[in-house]
Amino acid sequence: MDRKVQETTEVSAVSKKSSVGIVFALMAGYSMVYMDKSMVSTAIIPISQQFNLDSGQTGLIMSFFFLGYSLMQIPGGWLADKIGAKKVLMLSLAIISFFSFAFGMVSGLMLFMMIRFFAGVGHGGYPPSVSKAVANNFPQERRTFIQSMILSTSGIGGILAFTLGANLISQSWRLGYIVLGSLFAAAFILVGIFVPKDLQLSKKEQAAKIPFKEVIANRNVLTLFVAMLLLNFLLYGNISWLPTVLAQKFSLEITQVGYLLAVNAIFQTIATMFAGVLLSKLFLGKEKIFILGATIISAIFVVVFVLSSNLIVAMVALILLSMISVSAFTAIFTLPHKIMDGSIIGSAIGIINTGGTLGGFLAPMILGQLINLGGGSFTIPFGFMALASILCGLTVLTLKDRSQD
Repeated sequence: MDRKVQETTEVSAVSKKSSVGIVFALMAGYSMVYMDKSMVSTAIIPISQQFNLDSGQTGLIMSFFFLGYSLMQIPGGWLADKIGAKKVLMLSLAIISFFSFAFGMVSGLMLFMMIRFFAGVGHGGYPPSVSKAVANNFPQERRTFIQSMILSTSGIGGILAFTLGANLISQSWRLGYIVLGSLFAAAFILVGIFVPKDLQLSKKEQAAKIPFKEVIANRNVLTLFVAMLLLNFLLYGNISWLPTVLAQKFSLEITQVGYLLAVNAIFQTIATMFAGVLLSKLFLGKEKIFILGATIISAIFVVVFVLSSNLIVAMVALILLSMISVSAFTAIFTLPHKIMDGSIIGSAIGIINTGGTLGGFLAPMILGQLINLGGGSFTIPFGFMALASILCGLTVLTLKDRSQD
């Protein structure tokens, strides 16, 4: 009960701040985060051609990003709880901006891998800090909707990556990353202006906080960690290899692929926002069934997409896959706001999202090797992604309905 009172006090203290400005700034930063994640899969095409890299080597570049991302998730969440969300948000954006500029200026596999690793470190602090900022600035009944609205930037970032990013990359992939670094710098400024400083807790409130060792041992946290790991084999497998699949399978140019994936990203954005409404109303308390159904249907559409030899059928399957899988992701990512204490939300999200980023680290590398072993065929790796999606839904069924407060 004390923790609930504490949460109410913290939220009411910042309620006079502009909620629109807070959401806008957080969405701007998240848009750039997702633009970066999506844009590299397009940039990797001219990079691999210029430097004669095979699928295994390009998979390493993408995987090292997620290695850095994974390693920073838990420290990033802990820091957000410890020193405040705003400081970690700004530090994260500054690091990503710097290494985006650096990526556009270097040459060679080892440098690409190293820079993407440190860019991933920057990314690692952003998601848990956003969740902490949402918990600090909005009442509990609004957090699922606000968080899902912010997560809809996955589609906005995809749109930017596959329109602006793809067009810049078609001219020069180096130019694309100079522009990306500038956009991250702009997001840094917006967060600095609009996101309020975190309140300082009293010694009594600090003593009442849940120890980190209890957070990391929490059954629901660990279950969601595994679920995110499995789901992100699908999500990041898609992000990493979709441009290559479409370009090779249907003989498309980079700009054509970009426009198709931009259309896909628009539907993904709509689905994320719609999922927030469904989870706040129709599926309130029924999130596990929602996630299981979404992951099974996603697996079906993965198979339809990879087996289709018709571009229109493949794109319809891809759009439906993206809409449904991102809804499952939204449900998993927003669930901690309903079943966990707000004072530990940064640490909890950091641990849970580490599972997701580990999936992101492993997916490009494993799928790249499966593509090589299959002689360039995408059937086996996409079948692997479908299986991981189903296992994710089954894992979520083991969640307790409520954490023990």
